[in-house]
Amino acid sequence: MNPIYHRATFMNSSPSLENTPDDVGREVAFAGRSNAGKSSAINTLTRQNHLARISKTPGRTQMLNFFQFAERLRIVDLPGYGYAKVPESVKLQWHRLMESYLTKRESLCGIVLVMDVRHPLTDFDWQMVEWCQHSGLPLHILLTKADKLTYGAAKNTLLQVQKALAGVTMPVTLQLFSSLKKTGADEIHAVLDKLYGLAENEEDFLQTENAPYDSSQ
Repeated sequence: MNPIYHRATFMNSSPSLENTPDDVGREVAFAGRSNAGKSSAINTLTRQNHLARISKTPGRTQMLNFFQFAERLRIVDLPGYGYAKVPESVKLQWHRLMESYLTKRESLCGIVLVMDVRHPLTDFDWQMVEWCQHSGLPLHILLTKADKLTYGAAKNTLLQVQKALAGVTMPVTLQLFSSLKKTGADEIHAVLDKLYGLAENEEDFLQTENAPYDSSQ
């Protein structure tokens, strides 16, 4: 487990790309349907209970939320989509914001797609998979709320999702995760280490230029 992520601090929230942090360094975006457990996952991997806002009302995350844990290294919490009971005009605004970010943000180096293990691969999830395939960005799928199923059932879902993604051409990995049980944190940390290009000696890394992410490794 890399403790560097525990240093994460909130930077800013923005309804557009105009007021976002400078587009330098690297950032990994967390995407997911509303109520999939995206904010809880971010809080778990950073060991902070209130870094990402958690609400009982799905769709609370309506802006791009930036968290920095080292110079030029950021986590981005994207607006949730799906369950929120909001006007269609607002949903369209969210969609345009995400599309603008995903297509124009040069520091974006990977996507973590958060899915409820009980309801994986929704239409929105497939849209994100297809976008990642088109862009060639590495994709990591986090099957959250694994504690809601028996281990056998959760593992079976993991295998089914893996099979469904067999024809995808870009780099994709997936895992089970539970914020409640704190399981899967080591695995997501390892994935993030690779996406961010973190070396074994992180202090040496932070003093050097970031090498491009090599999906072939």
